[in-house]
Amino acid sequence: MRYTIKRSPRRRTVSLEVRDAQLLVRAPVGIAERDLDRFVRQKSDWIARKVRAQQQMLARIPEYRYVSGTRLPFMGQHLTLSVSMGSCGRVERVDDRLAVCCSRRSRLEPEAQARRLVQGWYREQGLERLRAKTDALTRQMGLSHSGVKVRVTRSKWGHCTRSGEIQYNWQILLAPEAVVDYLVAHEVCHLRHMNHSRAFWQLVGQVCPDYPRQRDWLKANGRCLVL
Repeated sequence: MRYTIKRSPRRRTVSLEVRDAQLLVRAPVGIAERDLDRFVRQKSDWIARKVRAQQQMLARIPEYRYVSGTRLPFMGQHLTLSVSMGSCGRVERVDDRLAVCCSRRSRLEPEAQARRLVQGWYREQGLERLRAKTDALTRQMGLSHSGVKVRVTRSKWGHCTRSGEIQYNWQILLAPEAVVDYLVAHEVCHLRHMNHSRAFWQLVGQVCPDYPRQRDWLKANGRCLVL
C-alpha cells in the first residue's frame, strides 16, 4: 500500500489520515519506516474502507463545462448558462438563465473566461446573500458581528473569529437554501458560544430546528459543492 509519511519532532504517536483517497501517515521523527509499514498493514482493513468511501465521493464531484446549456445549482434551483461574446465580460441573471458575455479582447479561451466570470458572479452573490442572512439573524438574536467575508476554503464552510468576524465559503450557494441557512445559524451562534458545547447546539436548534438534517446533508455532499 502506497502512502506518504509526514514527520514532526513534536509528535509522540503515529496517526493515519485518508484524504482524497490517499493515505498520509503522521509520525514522530525517530520511528523507523519498517515500523510504520507494520502499523499500516495492521490497519489495512480500516484504510481500505476509508479509501473506497472517498473514491466513491470523488467520483460524484461534478466537472462543469462553461458553455451554453450547462445547468449550475444555485440555492436549491438550477441556472442554465447562456454564453456569448461581446465587447466586455459580464454576467447577468435573467430568471433561471445566467447570461455570460465573454470579452473578445481577453486572451483567455471563451470557456476559461466564462468559468472565471461565473465564479466571480457566485462570489459576489455569496457575499451579498450571506451578509444579508447574517445581518438578519444577528439582529433577531440581539447579537452583532464585526464583518462578513467570503472565500474558498478547503476544510471549513464557515468560521467565526474571536473578534466577531464571520467568514464563509461562497460555494455553499451550490447547496439548497436550507443548508445555507443552517451554516449561517451555526456561525452566528458562535458569536455567543465560541465552542461546540451542548449550549451551543441547543442555541443552533432554537434558530434552526432541523439543523441535524441540514448538517448531515452538508457532511454527505459538501465535497460535491465545487465550481
